[in-house]
Amino acid sequence: MVPLDPKRHGRVCCPALLLVLVIFWPYPLPAESATLEGEILVEALRTGGYNLYFRHEATDWSQTDQVLQPGDWTSCDPARIRQLSASGRASAIRTGKAMRALAIPVGRVYSSPYCRAVETAEALGLGQVETTVDVMNLRVADHFGGREAIVATARKRLAGSPAPGRNDVYVAHGNVARAATSVYPGEGEALVFMPRGDGGFDFVGRLSPNAWQRLAGIAN
Repeated sequence: MVPLDPKRHGRVCCPALLLVLVIFWPYPLPAESATLEGEILVEALRTGGYNLYFRHEATDWSQTDQVLQPGDWTSCDPARIRQLSASGRASAIRTGKAMRALAIPVGRVYSSPYCRAVETAEALGLGQVETTVDVMNLRVADHFGGREAIVATARKRLAGSPAPGRNDVYVAHGNVARAATSVYPGEGEALVFMPRGDGGFDFVGRLSPNAWQRLAGIAN
């Protein structure tokens, strides 16, 4: 193929070239390039078929994780592992109430084994909570095959299809979301992903705790 002479063809070929790049470029567009918001996102969730990834609710940052041996992450002792704050617990309860008020159908509920994640999932009150290391905190990834192993299992989970008419819920950590999807949630925020059916998924939108409550008309 003979390269184009930019002096002769620059102004003429560039629009066409850009169109070809947009259509055939092999990498996905940025994760947040086209998203749903507010009532439109809620309406989509009511039809089911999505995976909701919650970062655990607000925590007490005066506490620190002290993982000395495998299993320490399940401790609910604030002297050993960072726990939810009182406001975080209350916010998780309100978010769950808002989701029920908005008639969001939920299938299965999964959580990282960390106490703050499990407690968030339980406070949401959306169903029985199942723990899984597939979305484990990357800070302890070495105990589970390393960072890339956790990223791979998290992506596989988000690419999985919920039961028809349902949405599956995952409660885990911000570092896993950022590494596996490039989207970073705030504490208590939900990221919404749509499985494509080809082993991948698309980012659809995000809902903060305040957004859930506002849309449901629940006072904070």
